[in-house]
Amino acid sequence: MAFQQGLSGLNIASKALDAISNNVANSTTVGFKQSAAQFSDLYASTLGGGGKSQIGIGATVNGVAQQFSQGNITVTSNPLDLAINGDGFFRMSDNGSVLYTRNGQFSVDKNGYIVNATGYRLTGYGVDADDNIVVTAPIDLRIDTALSGGEPRSTVEADLAVNLDSRLSAPVNPVFSPTDTTSFSYSTSLTSYDSLGNSHIMSLYFVKTATPNQWNMHTSLDGGAPTAATAVTFNSNGGLVGPTTLPQSFAITTGATSPLAFDLDLTGSTQFGSAFSVNAVAQDGFASGRLSGISVSPEGVLQGRYTNGQSRNLGQVVMATFQNPDGMTQLGSNAWAETSFSGPPAVGTPGTGNRGGLQPAAVEDSNVDLTAELVNMITQQRAYQANAQSIKTQDQIMQTLVNLR
Repeated sequence: MAFQQGLSGLNIASKALDAISNNVANSTTVGFKQSAAQFSDLYASTLGGGGKSQIGIGATVNGVAQQFSQGNITVTSNPLDLAINGDGFFRMSDNGSVLYTRNGQFSVDKNGYIVNATGYRLTGYGVDADDNIVVTAPIDLRIDTALSGGEPRSTVEADLAVNLDSRLSAPVNPVFSPTDTTSFSYSTSLTSYDSLGNSHIMSLYFVKTATPNQWNMHTSLDGGAPTAATAVTFNSNGGLVGPTTLPQSFAITTGATSPLAFDLDLTGSTQFGSAFSVNAVAQDGFASGRLSGISVSPEGVLQGRYTNGQSRNLGQVVMATFQNPDGMTQLGSNAWAETSFSGPPAVGTPGTGNRGGLQPAAVEDSNVDLTAELVNMITQQRAYQANAQSIKTQDQIMQTLVNLR
């Protein structure tokens, strides 16, 4: 009798509709991967059985396979939103239990950890004291130290490149005074910082001497007493002969380390027959700062930006790939877990190996094709109706047999 075949047909059509309905329900779920029910036929077998007279006894659900095709990328306004463009999963931690997800909607929790909406923590590589990425076992990425970071740095080296006009004569007043413009040829300044992040203005004065190709340089800090003259000489082609590096030391009263000492590098300075100009100025100190923003590179490097104009690496996101991603088990909340069928994860940085790249400030949409799912729904509905009709027909045959006299 065909009751068993028809019943199995109803069952698999129902399961297929379940999978389709789940796809439709998650058509707007970020990072969701659609599923498809896979069927196989059933045959009764006995020892020595078989032959051309075999009739199947129905069908069964052989499995539900996920389709890990790429979803569309949608740009967002959250810099911590991350979209995977290619293969791979974000590696997440749930109190030490490792999970995987394609949903890249992240934020920072009260403890400074980067988490998703479920509270799972994003993992990656940490940094050392010099902000270099340390490739070790992945850790929970945390940026709370950056929220109170941005510590000041005292100036250690300053660079200044100027052009001093070789056509100039010695000043009218031979006795140098920072308040008498007739006693020096040119002046400029640069900002330096002490160990507490306080800024200090260092003034530099250049005095043309009667000796050809020679200038005297005086410096002072915050309008204080100037230093003694340092002779700076050039060759006949206008190139700097020396000295190239001039140690600077100034007493300060801000409570920071005193004296404020750093090297002034004049490399690149020239003496040409053209107007005075400052061609380059730089120094490596800075004031304290607050975290003003976070950015993520396509390689997964998290970088913090500070109000003092500095930036620092905070960590690097890692991704995992599997030999058989369809063998992973679904846990809900857009999460998967490793199984013996999926194989072990291959963990590395985005864009390496067969891992896809990251697109910051974007998310990957569900890969559900609503049009195709609605067509599939109609198909399975017709299959359900047809199997129900086979049962109804068999019932009518049975009723005919019962009515025989």
